[in-house]
Amino acid sequence: MAKFDFSDDSVVVIIGSGAGGGTLANELCQKGIKVVVLEAGAVQSPKSFINDEWKSFGQLAWLDPRTTSGTWRVAKDFAGLPAWICKTVGGTTTHWAGASLRFQEHEFRVKTHYGEIKGANLMDWPVTLKELEPYYARAEDKMGVTRTTGVPGLPGNNNFKVMYSGAKKLGYQEVHTGNMAINSQPRDGRGRCLQLGFCFQGCKSGAKWSTLYTELPKAESTGNLDLRPESHVSKIEHDDKGKVTGVVYFDKAGKEQRQKARIVCVAGNSIETPRLLLLSASAMFKDGLANSSGQVGRNYMRHMTGSVYAAFKNPVNMYRGTTMAGIIRDEAAHNPKRGFAGGYEMETLALGVPFMAAFLDPGAWGEDFAWWMDHYTNIAGMWLVGEDMPREGNRITLNGNVKDKWGLAAPNVHFDDHDNDIAMRNHAFAQGEKVYKAAGAIRTYRTPPYPSTHNLGTCRMGSSAKDSVCNAYGQTHDIANLFISDGSQFTTGGAENPTLTIVTLAIRQAEYIAKQMTARSI
Repeated sequence: MAKFDFSDDSVVVIIGSGAGGGTLANELCQKGIKVVVLEAGAVQSPKSFINDEWKSFGQLAWLDPRTTSGTWRVAKDFAGLPAWICKTVGGTTTHWAGASLRFQEHEFRVKTHYGEIKGANLMDWPVTLKELEPYYARAEDKMGVTRTTGVPGLPGNNNFKVMYSGAKKLGYQEVHTGNMAINSQPRDGRGRCLQLGFCFQGCKSGAKWSTLYTELPKAESTGNLDLRPESHVSKIEHDDKGKVTGVVYFDKAGKEQRQKARIVCVAGNSIETPRLLLLSASAMFKDGLANSSGQVGRNYMRHMTGSVYAAFKNPVNMYRGTTMAGIIRDEAAHNPKRGFAGGYEMETLALGVPFMAAFLDPGAWGEDFAWWMDHYTNIAGMWLVGEDMPREGNRITLNGNVKDKWGLAAPNVHFDDHDNDIAMRNHAFAQGEKVYKAAGAIRTYRTPPYPSTHNLGTCRMGSSAKDSVCNAYGQTHDIANLFISDGSQFTTGGAENPTLTIVTLAIRQAEYIAKQMTARSI
């Protein structure tokens, strides 16, 4: 692997190695650009991944101090864990389920299509589906998304077959094993899915796309990548003209280091990215970097979520096979006749016994809870995921009363459900139960939202510096050589799982950065 000098101000520094950062790194390296990736977590591998839920959680999850506020259920149940994301090389692509769906055309124009919604901070994206389509195609090919680029779908496990049976009886049409970035056949030097059932614990077979063993090794092979694990960035620095000049970080030994840079790209997820911009406040940028709009940290979205489980007379063994290879897409369209704006997906989901005990109804105990745990092998499960409303008050701020081990203020995650989110969740709960009852369920169970993996917004893109943080390429309005390179730049959330769109935007951003560097514009 290449090693670049701390004083080398020609490099592009990328903070984070997940879907956005890892993809961006490879794309830039392939173009001959020198890249330093600073990743807060350690290096794992398919060999070191653990097929045990609790041990794996400790190995991969981001467990630095965080606080929560607001009326959302997670603030009560998991006050110290508002989001289940990862602190490891590859980021949350080690943990994600693999669902890879394109946004729908109207989801880039929600202000136009939905109109004014009280209490929501809606804004059209500064980019359209048509503009992104060629980049979506490149992302799908890169990731090996099933049912695209000639890649066949994954086989259906029992959990899917139960969902499929009920969905078809209700008249749903678009029901299949999903568009998954998991190899259904050997591809790109990696084997097919072995149906191990531990998708959330890191894929030991390497069939699931992760920047850990796809993008980053390819970037390293160019000789243009300097990957530094266990490097926690504490501040982004700038000169007296407001141009970013580099970053300060703590290395594996806890020693403070300073890396110069020509360009800095922040890809730390929608909690850590705004946190870092706020921590980097200075006399010139008193409210944090790239925050002249006051929107840094605001419009935090986590998707409308919830789960429905159902018990059947006979065993389902939902935990066998790919965790999320099953989807009903019919409710994803915008149909205000249902009583809410936007749409949602119903996707198969299986949790192991430890997580079922923790997430079924956090804090619950007693006869009803015990009945469900006793019937674990007879349970089928689905996850509900839909478009939630961006709200200025849902935001990431700094909590100066709580510090991490480096003495930095912890992020506080504040969230209140919008009425639209609640109406959508109730509709989704009802439809999910109908699916299972049509399939012969003897009992159904609604679970509250889990700590979210889908963290979006907080540094939204837009056409104006007055109401957004960055432009259509993730370039911040205030600082030309500072970029947002993750889901933070999402203007709205859409109904779809976000990773494919994050990768798509990273491919497009790399192309833009390379052109700007060649033109000496940045």
